[in-house]
Amino acid sequence: VQLQASGGGLVQPGGSLRLSCAASGSIFNNNNMGWYRQAPGKQRELVARILGGGSTNYADFVKGRFTISRDNAKNTVYLRMNSLKPEDTAVYYCNARKPWVTTLLGGSWGQGTLVTVSS
Repeated sequence: VQLQASGGGLVQPGGSLRLSCAASGSIFNNNNMGWYRQAPGKQRELVARILGGGSTNYADFVKGRFTISRDNAKNTVYLRMNSLKPEDTAVYYCNARKPWVTTLLGGSWGQGTLVTVSS
């Protein structure tokens, strides 16, 4: 397994979670890393990504609430999620892709971790 996501669970609205994605060294060091999510009946969407140089991009719906980071020594990318809302409920997927891969489902994917935001 090249990408292993973890950290999902049930959290109340306003709560926090941190997702982790452990990657093999070869895939982590040569790709941009990202988190995507897919809610039931909806298309998969980009949440956040971090490039090899450390620059980050966020979807508008998570700006100011989520933070993506990477630990190069551990070959791990994180997604810190604060102020969670019920609409953040989804399966969250870790992704690794080359910079030139632009298709939504391109690159390599982890198995997904379920985040449920509910009271």
